[in-house]
This record gives sequence, structure tokens and C-alpha cells, in this order.
Amino acid sequence: MAEHTTAYIGLGSNLGDRQRYIDSGAKMLAGAPELRLLRVSDVIETPPLSQDDQPNYLNAVAEVQTQLSAHGLLKTLGEIEILLGRRRKEKWGPRTIDLDLLLFGDEILDEPNLTVPHLQMHLRSFVLKGLSQLNAGLLHPVLGAPVAELAERLNGRDFALDSQRPQLVCVAGIIGVGKTTLAEKLAKELGCRILREPYDTNPYMPQVYAGKKELALDSQLYFLDGRIKQLDKSVLAPGRIVVSDYVFDKELIYAHRLLNTEQLALYKDIHASMAGKAARPVLVIYLRDTVGTCLDRIHRRNRPYEQRIENAFLEALNEDYERLFANWTACPVIRLNSSELDYSQTSTVENLANQIKYYVPGPSVNPSEPALRTPAV
Repeated sequence: MAEHTTAYIGLGSNLGDRQRYIDSGAKMLAGAPELRLLRVSDVIETPPLSQDDQPNYLNAVAEVQTQLSAHGLLKTLGEIEILLGRRRKEKWGPRTIDLDLLLFGDEILDEPNLTVPHLQMHLRSFVLKGLSQLNAGLLHPVLGAPVAELAERLNGRDFALDSQRPQLVCVAGIIGVGKTTLAEKLAKELGCRILREPYDTNPYMPQVYAGKKELALDSQLYFLDGRIKQLDKSVLAPGRIVVSDYVFDKELIYAHRLLNTEQLALYKDIHASMAGKAARPVLVIYLRDTVGTCLDRIHRRNRPYEQRIENAFLEALNEDYERLFANWTACPVIRLNSSELDYSQTSTVENLANQIKYYVPGPSVNPSEPALRTPAV
């Protein structure tokens, strides 16, 4: 007797009576041979990812058990789509019903007509929310993370891979959290360029930290100019991964903390005129740690101008970063606890690099080498 496999299927419709098509799709799954419908998630309405002139979609996720193979189940899904009037004319075009095989047990398949897990399910909030409702602890077989955590990375948004833009991966976090260390290791593992924060060439910053607040605007404008030059969309190559040890949005965080009212007003005007030149990240790695641990790192690395940094300043920065990423919708965010990253284990960086490859266009993680679990907070 064939073994039963638990599989998850995405249902979507944006033509005609969308709810009826979703209900009919679920009903036909329940009645299909060698298939048992277990549960269906709540229905979620979402705008189309690609073509704005399409109607909104209704989406849901179904949990089934089957004795079919993955290929057999895919064939059944295609037959149901045809019976419900699906006509495949264009990728991401409107459709009466769409049945996507998301997960088939813990199988990992990469074949011309079948990729499991679904190649971009980790970029779709409506998929991950449905999966989380059915089984929040369900692990993505390649990324090694629970679907609930993958959903948290998206903050309610849906994303699509775009090979026509620079594949900028930013490592973010407060001073002393270990951004540059991780960025350097990731760039080496990924074989790509690294963009380092130009703090060591800023002639004003040591004086600002020493108390010369009148130079704070000069220091911030120096950083703004340097980061715009590094992140210029016309300079970074489309489709190529590049890792930075900062996120451009930190500019306004530090400006609000370091500038007086008059300086800030002028800085905001200049920032607004230049910010559009900077490439936006496709992925952020947000490093967290306790303020005390970060302050200890700052003291150990012993940069003279940093020794005046106080606990209260780091606490304020930490709150700013938390607010920034609580409302972040520009790209997925992977949240990590810096103290849990064990760089003595080569798998630590390898695993994170393999996850990054799933958030950029091109070859993904080798299906025969599923990622290990990444520590998160």
C-alpha cells in the first residue's frame, strides 16, 4: 500500500466569481481519486504582483493527504484547472483558478516541469499566512525555517524577483552589533563585492563624537555623499549580488539623533534631493543584540572616537532600528541574533548565504543541499 504524503496547495482566482472558483477547486480536490482534503485556510484578497490592470486575487491554501507522487498530484491539479476553465495564455496573467503545488512532504525537486518547494512561495505573504494558519511550525525543506518565520520576514507584503535591478543585500543594526564582520563573510561566501561604510575616512566624525556638535551636519553630509556614490543605481550592475554593511535608511536615524533643528531641516532637504539615486535592497539582514553586548564589542575594538559612546545613545539607536524594521515594506528582512552566530562553524555563513540566494534571481540553493536552520530572534 502506497504511503500517504501531506501536501499543501495554493488556490487563487481573479476572474469571474472568484469565491465560487476557490470553493469549487477545494471541492474537486476533496473528490479527486487518491486525495483527501484535510483543511483549507481562510481566503485572503491581494492585488496582482505584475499587471496592475488585473482584478485582485482571492487566495487560500489547502492541506491534503495523497498516495499520489508529486508528479501525479501535479497532473491532477492541472486537470482540475482545465475543468474550472483555466486557460494558460501568459505568465502571471488573469485566471479563473490557479492550483499551485507548494509543498509535497519534505521532498525537494528541481525538474523542468516541477519545482518543489514552490520557487517563490517564501516571497508571498498570502501563501505563508495560509500555511501558518494550517501549520505554523511547518518547515520549508530548503530554507530550513518555519513558515511563520518566513511570513514575518515579509511584514505582510508580497515580492517578486527582478533581475533588472541590482541585487543589494544590506546588513543592518546598531553600532557594535557585528555588521561588517558578517557582511565580509557573506561577500566572501557569495563571491561578490562588499560595500563598507566609509566611517574610517570621515574627517568630521571623531570631532563630532568628541563633542563638536557644530560639525555634525558636515559629518552626516559626508556619509550621505559617500553612500549615494556607493549605492548609485546607475553604477551597480543589474542582476549582480552586492553586500553592504549598512542600510541607506540609517541616514535619517542618525541625522535625527545627531543634528540640531536647523541642521536637520537643511539635511532633510539635501537628503530628499539625493535619496532617489540609491538602489533599494532586495534583502536586509537585521542583526540584533543586547545594548550591553554591543557596547562591550565597541570597547574591545578600541576605536578612539567610539569610546565616548554611551549606553543611552545605543538604547536610542536600538529603538530607532526596531521602529524602522517594524514598519519595513521595501524588501524581506531576516532577523538574527548576533550572539547566536557561531563563525567557528563554517555552516553558519554557508547556510545564510544559501538562504540569500533564494531571495535573488538566478540559480537558487542546490536542491540536494537544503539549508540548515538559521538562528533567529
